[in-house]
Amino acid sequence: MDSSQGSTIAGFVDNASIKRNESSFDGVPVYVKELIAGGFAGALSKTSVAPLERVKILWQTRTPGFHSLGVYQSMNKLLKHEGFLGLYKGNGASVIRIVPYAALHFMTYERYKSWILNNYPVLGTGPFIDLLAGSAAGGTSVLCTYPLDLARTKLAYQVADTRGLIKDGMKGVQPAHNGIKGVLTSVYKEGGVRGLYRGAGPTLTGILPYAGLKFYMYEKLKTHVPEEHQKSIMMRLSCGALAGLFGQTLTYPLDVVKRQMQVGSLQNAAHEDVRYKNTIDGLRTIVCNQGWKQLFHGVSINYIRVMLTLP
Repeated sequence: MDSSQGSTIAGFVDNASIKRNESSFDGVPVYVKELIAGGFAGALSKTSVAPLERVKILWQTRTPGFHSLGVYQSMNKLLKHEGFLGLYKGNGASVIRIVPYAALHFMTYERYKSWILNNYPVLGTGPFIDLLAGSAAGGTSVLCTYPLDLARTKLAYQVADTRGLIKDGMKGVQPAHNGIKGVLTSVYKEGGVRGLYRGAGPTLTGILPYAGLKFYMYEKLKTHVPEEHQKSIMMRLSCGALAGLFGQTLTYPLDVVKRQMQVGSLQNAAHEDVRYKNTIDGLRTIVCNQGWKQLFHGVSINYIRVMLTLP
């Protein structure tokens, strides 16, 4: 939540009311308040760009009928097939995932950092330690919440035709997944715990490179900012967003492999099911069968999203 909003609201509250509420708020740890506020802000942020995210998933998984369309045409087609709510299919799983992901990252980061400092003092205490601890915490958060990401992808990949029948990737009529629980139950019955983590490999592979690239680019961008503006919150947010976009672009192929692994199968030229053995096999197969451009199909959605959120 924006701190300026909090101070504005506080300006309308008299001292008596603050004292009355002190006991109820003081008992809540600061990090819990931050998680709640951050979760609320994250939910709003994800919901605002959910239609773009769904289009990106349809592009990444080469969903027939959408692969060659633009953003506007894809959204218009979803509106015709599924109505307004169809633009937000799967967003619930993303929203539910926010708080546990952030909480796990918060709780494990300091533990990993302390463990590294205690066991590998030769590494020192510089930003490299923060990078390693942050990557380890990110990996832990991903593993613990990954089934929700899988559910989000499968729900978004599931497209209804004009007759209201559900089609997975519009390849053939399939039983509709009845929400998050239905997806997770179906996947578990089909592939067990391993099925719930299909596609986790590319995600874990990209965590450290993404964090490193983002950190490097952020520091580089700051060197081009006039010294008098380097402490500006807006400038830091802008540099952070652009640095994140740089990291996302270079690691984007891993996200494409993940999405295609999550949906389990896709159509190639011979209309046969393709399953990737691992991340490298996925990258190689996509380049050979779909072309290298497919590895970056949908990355423009990330650029649009950043432009919409930049101050």
